[in-house]
Amino acid sequence: MIDYKPFWDTLEKSDDNWYTLTHKHNINSATLHRLKHNLPISTVTIDLFCKILHCEVSDIIRYIPDEKQQ
Repeated sequence: MIDYKPFWDTLEKSDDNWYTLTHKHNINSATLHRLKHNLPISTVTIDLFCKILHCEVSDIIRYIPDEKQQ
């Protein structure tokens, strides 16, 4: 399972928030909704978040193995 908890942790530590992402950086609120609900986003979007938040991909996304598939 893909999890975006690192994104929220990184965002909390930054000077940005939901409002600045949507208004200053023109991130669609639907994209933030997708992150909140662990729905797929594109690698282009991940790249954009890394640029905005000055972070690594691992600060945005993590993989958690699904126990059912093991």
